[in-house]
Amino acid sequence: MEKAAIYHRPESEYASLYTPDELRLRLRTKRGDIAAVDCIWGDPYDQVERDGDYAWSYDRTPMRIIAQTDVYDYWGVTVSIATKRVQYGFELTDAAKEPTTIGYGDRGFFPATPVGIKHAAMFRLPYFHDIDRIKVPEWVTHTVWYQIFPERFANGDPGNDPAGTLPWASKEHPGRTDYYGGDLQGVIDHLDYLKDLGINGIYFCPIFRAHSNHKYDTIDYLEIDPDFGDKNLFRELVDEAHKRGIKVMLDAVFNHIGDQSYQWQDVLSKGKKSRFANWFHVHSFPARYEATGDFEEAKNITYDTFANTPHMPKLNTANPEVQEYLLTVAKYWIENFDIDAWRLDVANEVDHHFWREFAEVCHAAKPDFYILGEVWHSSQPWLQGDQFSAVMNYAYTALIEDGVVKKDITPTTMADLLNQQQMRYADQTSEVMFNVLDSHDTPRLLTVCKDDADLMRQTEAFTYLQKGSPCVYYGDEVGIDGHDDPDCRKCMVWEPKKQDQEMLHFFQKLIALRQKYADVISKGDTDWRTVDDITGLVHLVRKYHGTHVHGVFNLGEKPVALRHTHKDEIALKQGLADKQLAPNGFLIYVKK
Repeated sequence: MEKAAIYHRPESEYASLYTPDELRLRLRTKRGDIAAVDCIWGDPYDQVERDGDYAWSYDRTPMRIIAQTDVYDYWGVTVSIATKRVQYGFELTDAAKEPTTIGYGDRGFFPATPVGIKHAAMFRLPYFHDIDRIKVPEWVTHTVWYQIFPERFANGDPGNDPAGTLPWASKEHPGRTDYYGGDLQGVIDHLDYLKDLGINGIYFCPIFRAHSNHKYDTIDYLEIDPDFGDKNLFRELVDEAHKRGIKVMLDAVFNHIGDQSYQWQDVLSKGKKSRFANWFHVHSFPARYEATGDFEEAKNITYDTFANTPHMPKLNTANPEVQEYLLTVAKYWIENFDIDAWRLDVANEVDHHFWREFAEVCHAAKPDFYILGEVWHSSQPWLQGDQFSAVMNYAYTALIEDGVVKKDITPTTMADLLNQQQMRYADQTSEVMFNVLDSHDTPRLLTVCKDDADLMRQTEAFTYLQKGSPCVYYGDEVGIDGHDDPDCRKCMVWEPKKQDQEMLHFFQKLIALRQKYADVISKGDTDWRTVDDITGLVHLVRKYHGTHVHGVFNLGEKPVALRHTHKDEIALKQGLADKQLAPNGFLIYVKK
């Protein structure tokens, strides 16, 4: 028995309340090392008489393997107790020819005997305080998002076009400073399009008054950028979206502000004497930088910025005045316009204390509010229930890109690493993670797939069977391609003859499938039925309350023979003929 691999941590993703009454426990062991695990648990105050003495009265529940990697097995169990307080430990039996059983508790290992259990220190959750439970908005598990870069989605009102606006899609490859006139009216005009596509959540890139076309260099957080419209128009947009069952998420750029903001301009004008001097991290006055020829880059900057961008000075969110200002902004758009979510730009570069304050303000204004952080790496510190609901799941979806699109890792490695990522978070957190394959910050998926539409569809289908809330980057559904920024920010294609209609119909079917089986996919158990590195065949099953959603994918280079195509239960397919699944092919079917 490899004791060094055995691990549990109380009040973490290894022991968290899933509902006010259900405690979900996990235990990690070396893969293949342990044959069975029992969870021993009960009220810490319950006693039973044994041989004239009193001992702890406990229940015993077998655990099951809920995920595996190349190194570890993860065991899971759910326990409920009427008194809402529990102590617990584990009994592990190894897979040796002559099995050994040991106990594991708060102070390590102990003999798996009644006497050993009596004197062992167990893990404890002193009381099930619902306030300590990681709460996430239930509606997100049923949401398919659509990301809109407002300047490039639709020009609904030419009257608010900025000077120098170009004709819509007049350049094959947009430049960094191009304007095409996209606005909020354009979004309103196409809400029915989004509804028909199956979308029930819009994620907007920034819409507040800013200097650039991308609007991440905010001038005023309390005003809609006049290029896009005004507050009345935005209120209409939210109302019309809500009438169609569509939630609205705005982008909060609170790590930095634009250099055209009045706060920064005051610092440039007055230096140390500015009332806003401590709103920023200025290392020496006057604040300055040396241009490099690239508008968005510089060197020898004397103040902290986003990346090396002198036009985006970093805010000092430890300053109480800055906190008050930004928290006022957060609350203002919830209370006055009924938005449903904030996406937090560069969230990992802002201190945790501020995000805790932010979460309290948002949830006080709207209890089922969704807070999404932009974090590109493992994110446990932000996902303990006191800061974010979820993060943009780049770490997870990058594994899908590596395994399905690029084939840089084997199917086995991909499945192992996906399981590892799932085990980093509490179950309810994984259910609302934001699964994004491309965005305004990355190349378009079709371009990553080297313009192979079949491969793109297979990648999307695989992603839509994962836990979490999927997102469509505007225009992916009609075949828009593009390399890195700014090429990934092309104008939306609205002429049907120029759209990839096959791709559009595929997205409609895939989104409908995801909506119909949202609970199964987001909340169900995961069963990697087949993961074959030789043929590339992957068979994934999601199981929940008697419904099984199967996904069969050929990630290899040759056709793979299938024993049974389940043709009467097929929900979606590609590349299936005569019981042969072609490369880039997939089959999704449902059994009840």
